[in-house]
Amino acid sequence: MAKLKYTFKTDTLFKVLFVQHPELLKRLVAALLAIEFESIGQFGITNPELPSDIFGKKFCRLDINMVVDGQRINLEIQVRDEGDYPERVLFHWSRLYSSALPKGDDYLNLPRTVVISIVNFNLFECAEFHSEFRPFEVTRHEPLSDRMSLHFFELKKLPEEIDSENMLLLWLWLFSAETEEELRKIEALEVPVMKQAIKAYNEITVTPKFVEAARVLELAAHNEAAALRHARTEERKIWEGVVAEKDAENERLRTENVGKDAENERLRTENVGKDAENEHLRAQLTELQAKLEGATPLNPSTGK
Repeated sequence: MAKLKYTFKTDTLFKVLFVQHPELLKRLVAALLAIEFESIGQFGITNPELPSDIFGKKFCRLDINMVVDGQRINLEIQVRDEGDYPERVLFHWSRLYSSALPKGDDYLNLPRTVVISIVNFNLFECAEFHSEFRPFEVTRHEPLSDRMSLHFFELKKLPEEIDSENMLLLWLWLFSAETEEELRKIEALEVPVMKQAIKAYNEITVTPKFVEAARVLELAAHNEAAALRHARTEERKIWEGVVAEKDAENERLRTENVGKDAENERLRTENVGKDAENEHLRAQLTELQAKLEGATPLNPSTGK
């Protein structure tokens, strides 16, 4: 079973293929958002270019931004779980949403903004492969606004059987495919859109420009991973140093407290001795007072 050198999850392929074939992108978005393809009027990609410094840039995020019937749509593939993806999606949504308002314009003119994420890992603790999030009141489930929508498609949760009638699953299986056999299995279903997408894939992945771009992006990904590992190592060293200093300080304080405890114990012992001595003196005084009170007074005339 031959592994694919590039998959539909490859950042560069994802960007190049769908920018060069906007009709396929339009069909993909229709399937992901469950809207009729024919109902889409306005459709345009707002960031069609690869970054101009792609061959020298260390970190690069290749997503696709669109305007679809007045809505702002962002589509992104995420292969690795880096532990912060929901927060990252919120950050990108907020930037996309706020940048849509011209200076001095009314907030009511802000467009509905949708972020679509296709992820190659399990993100939520559920069986469903598709999750959509919107802002709701937590008790009444009353919607705050329809301007926000976050879609997540988890490829690891797709059903095993491919349904040739379900365009959403077909697209997601295309993104999930890792081997030539899996691609051929999808192509054998004779679904025209899938055949067009696979044909575009075969044409693009042999061009020198794409191969070089993919090579540089793969290197950038390795550099990013190495940089993150280095940063985490340095952060761990810093925290280990802080912890070591705290431990040393705590040990010093414990030693001081042990010395103070010993001194306090010595003082307590001395006080116990003094208390015993005082008690002895009080007993002698009491005995002397008793003798004095019981003695017969002397006769002044006789001295007896």
